Formats: sequence, C-alpha cells, structure tokens
Amino acid sequence: SVPESVLTVFEKEYPFGWLGIMSETRPIEDIVYANHPRGFAMCSQRNPQLSRYYVQCPTSDKVEDWSDDRFWDELTTRMGPDIAAGIETGPSIEKSIAPLRSFIAEPMRFGSLFLVGDAAHIVPPTGAKGLNLAVSDVYYLSQGLMDSYRGITDDTLNSYSQRALNRVWNATRFSWKFTSLLHRFPDQTDFDQRMQETELALVRSNEDERRTIASQYVGLPY
Repeated sequence: SVPESVLTVFEKEYPFGWLGIMSETRPIEDIVYANHPRGFAMCSQRNPQLSRYYVQCPTSDKVEDWSDDRFWDELTTRMGPDIAAGIETGPSIEKSIAPLRSFIAEPMRFGSLFLVGDAAHIVPPTGAKGLNLAVSDVYYLSQGLMDSYRGITDDTLNSYSQRALNRVWNATRFSWKFTSLLHRFPDQTDFDQRMQETELALVRSNEDERRTIASQYVGLPY
C-alpha cells in the first residue's frame, strides 16, 4: 500500500444517495435526467428487456422504506407526465441505495505500485465517468509499461500519475458540476435554487452550453 505520509486524499460526501431499482420491463428509448422539486431522478437501461431507474433520497433512508409502488409513484412524479407515460412499471428484481461521493488519491504511483480506477478515484455516478476514467488509467499505464519494457524511454511511465490525474480532475469537476446542477440539496437557499434553474435554462437554450456538456459527458480524449 501507499504510505500515508506520501498520500494526499481529497474527498467530498454528498448529503443524499441514489435509490436504484432494476426491473424486467421495457425501458424508455433515451436516458433521461430530471431535476424536480422533490429531487433528482433518472431513467436508463441495461438492455432492451432490462430497465434501470434511480431517484435521489436522503442518506438516512433504507431500502425497506421503499416499496415498489412508492418508488414508481416517486419516479413518475419527478419525471413529469410526458416521460411518465412511456415508463413501463413492474416488480423490481434488484433494489439498492448508493451514497454519492468524490474521492481522489494523489499520487497514483509509489515506486513500483500504480493505482488504477477506484483504487485512486471515485466520482458520483451522475456523469457516468467511473469506467471511462478506469479505462484511461489503464491506457496511460500500458503506454508507460510498454515504453519502459521495450527500452524506449521511462519518461512515459514516470509521467503516468500526473497524466492520469489531469484527466481525473477534469472528470471530477464535470461530475461535481453535473451533480450540483441536477440534485436538490438540503441546505439549498432560494438564491441557490434560482441559480440552478437559471443554469438549466441556459443549457436548454444555448447550443454552445449543450455542446460543452456533451463533449465532457462522452469523455475527454486521451
């Protein structure tokens, strides 16, 4: 393991979690995010026969607090009538609550030990960046190892941590901003709420804003 004396950890815990269910129901066609006065909600899918849905919930909630009926009622309320009309409900086959947090450990190398993926960083699922970052870590590390073992140069391997962290911090910033934009916070003031609504309106009306979000959502190049 990396000694604590050389490791710096950055961490942020969010004051809510995601209650997620999986159901053997036909998913709606698109991934949908919703910011509702009652909280965040999301529609996604695993395959054409398997749906995955989420709603924001307090960290104090337990899975047992949420019956399937309660979940579907909450999801369709937050999604609004147009989206709700296309949601096929049914018994859940999986149900869990996941806390949201950001975590980064620096550096991502100590001697011959290299940190990759969740060992070095965790992001909220809002921006869907966890696997994307793990793949880029492996890409950077594989480049360094190949250059080193082939006798080309050790520079690529020596720069692994900084190259990976540059991308990690950019993705973490996007995940933090996207999470802040789409969730309702317990201590949110009226001013905070108006700023959130104004930013969402800007995204809807401004193509440049949408393009910026889209480029970061699909993942920055590496």
